[in-house]
Formats: sequence, C-alpha cells, structure tokens
Amino acid sequence: MRYDVVIIGGAIVGSSIAYYLREEGFSGTIALVERDPQFAHAATTLSCASIRQQFSIPENIRLSQFTLKLFRRLTEEFGADADIGFREGGYLILAGENGLPILKANHEAQIAEGADIVLEDADALVRRFPWLSAEGITAGAYGRSGEGWFDAHAMLMLFRKALREKNIDFVTADVTGIERQGDRVTSVNLDNGERLEAGIVVNAAGPNAGKVSAMAGLVLPVEPRKRNVFIFEAREKYADMPLLVDPSGIYVRPEGSVYITGGAEPQEGDGPADPGDFEPDWPLFEEVIWPVLATRIPAFEAIKPTRAWAGHYDYNTLDQNAVIGPHPQVRNFFFANGFSGHGLQQAPAVGKALAELIVHGGYRTVDCAAFGYTRVAEGRAFRELNVI
Repeated sequence: MRYDVVIIGGAIVGSSIAYYLREEGFSGTIALVERDPQFAHAATTLSCASIRQQFSIPENIRLSQFTLKLFRRLTEEFGADADIGFREGGYLILAGENGLPILKANHEAQIAEGADIVLEDADALVRRFPWLSAEGITAGAYGRSGEGWFDAHAMLMLFRKALREKNIDFVTADVTGIERQGDRVTSVNLDNGERLEAGIVVNAAGPNAGKVSAMAGLVLPVEPRKRNVFIFEAREKYADMPLLVDPSGIYVRPEGSVYITGGAEPQEGDGPADPGDFEPDWPLFEEVIWPVLATRIPAFEAIKPTRAWAGHYDYNTLDQNAVIGPHPQVRNFFFANGFSGHGLQQAPAVGKALAELIVHGGYRTVDCAAFGYTRVAEGRAFRELNVI
C-alpha cells in the first residue's frame, strides 16, 4: 500500500495534522497509524487537559493562543454540539524571592504577546484569593482570561470524528520499522506484517517519538516520563480557584466537586518511564504533595485522597521544548514531538503549522522555524523555562 503521507501516532497531535492537511487543501492519500485506538495509555487522554499562555518563549505563547481561538469557535469549526467543557479558570503561578526574576521576565514576554496576565505581590494575591497562604511567596502571575482546563477526550473525539469525513485511512497497528534510502524515508513497517510506502512520514508518536525516529536512523532526544495525578476531596469548595502552581512545582486545581493535584516527581533521578508502568506512586501524595498543599492552602490540611492515575508524556531532554518540522537532511521525515507536557494545548496549532509547511512550503499562521530540528543536531537548547 502506498500513501502520500503516513502519520505515526493518532492521538491529538497526529489527528490535528491529518485534519489541517485536509483543511489546507491536501488531496493526497493519508494514513493515520495508531497502536492504541482506545487511547487507554495515550498522553493526550491521561493529561490534566489544561491550556495556558504563561510560557517564557513567545512562540509557545502563540501556539497556545491559536488553540484558545479554536476553543472560542468550536461550534463553528466542528458543529453545533461541539463541547469540550472548557472552564476558563486561569493559572496562578507563584514564585518566591529566588524565582521572581524569571517570573517577571516571563510576564513581560506574555504581555508583549497580548496575554491577559497580571503580576501581583503576595499581599495583593491574598486579597484576591483569601484562602491562599503567602508563606514564602513574593509574587504570582495570574491569568485573568484565556487560561483554564477542559475535557481532553472530548477534544480528541472532535478531531477523530471530523476525520471520518475527510478520507483518512485509520490504521490500527504498531510501527516496527522505517525503511530509508539515503536522504529519504520510503516506507513504514507494521506489526501486522503490512508495509506502507510513504511519500512523507510524520512522527507524532508522543512519548515513543525518540524510538520512532531511531527506526529511521535519526536521533531525537525525546523519551517517556511518568507523571502521577491524584484526586482528593475537601470540605471547602473554592469556585474561584485557578490552576495554582506552587514554587515547589506542585500544582492543584478544582475539577467539579473534587480537586486534581500533581507535580511531585523529583528532578533528580527522573528518567525514562518503564513502558508498562502506569501504576500511581501513592507515596508522592502522602510525603510530598499533601504537606505543600496544607502549607499553601491551610484548609487543605484535612483532605481525603480518592483515586489517582499515571501517564507518560514526551519529554525533550535537550530543552523541554517541541521539535517541529522536517529533518534538514531527510527532508520527507517530519517531527511533531517533545512538547514536554504542553502538547495537548498546542496540538491544533502544530497541526495547522505542519499542514501549511507540507501544502504551501512555508508557515503562514504561526512561524515554527525556531522549533526546527537544526538545534537538536547542533545541541543548541531553545529552552522553555515555564515547564509544569
């Protein structure tokens, strides 16, 4: 079988690329290869499904702003019943004295891109959020609009449903090899014995992107990292609570009548995840998260953990930033990888960008040249400082 484009990875990044290829007028054949069609272990569906403009790099802000605009016109794009439960609750990113210079620099970048973020000192934050303890806090950046959380599965299904009417071949299989002749990839081999000849191959394999690139003889510093998410109940319900990020890296946000929290994984010793390990690490909640929550929000001294899940996300070990676009030598192999925790919110923008590049030969909506592979080849970090 031969396809003009084979996309490896059918979750939100791969589905967005396929969707926007058709939207940009691509009439060639497209195969979307996904080994886990129920998305039981996908980074997309196991994420905390949040969107923010609080990044340190303008290009990352622009990618999320594209998705935000899409959220604002979902029914126009996907039909009258399109709904992903977007709750515009904002982000509140806190910093102590040591973190203040970075917080200020990030805020300046965000304001320059038109984001509705306010930077306030500790006293102002406590007046705004009386439930908050400012112990050890110097300032915080709060997104008054354009930030929040949503239903990741609902968002993915919007794209997948739309693709059914766009002449896309859905292939359920695991990729076992990629054939290459010189400076071109020629085909993709599957575990069901099929071989898909390909004019273009797009790597949208999420946490497995590094392994997929290696099949083509290409180095990509992306690996799966395990992240735990815990749900707890509390007597107090704070309807005005944004997604709060403590200087420790612990985050918490409301989810209906309960709360979601995480961010406890230690940087030291944090390495590639065991591909089969999706068991929550409960000691992280008891020993790391709960003490931080009780300090930051005193009412959370008395809470009841209920359930948890663990997922793997694609972590770029070079600079915790996306790799987007073609390989400089193997020009028909494209990357859409390494988002390091913000892939879900940026996937539509990346799908649009890569579609523009493939169809029109250049970026038109969001210029993603800064995310190109050349920096990987040179070992030159394009570092995103605001990784959550």
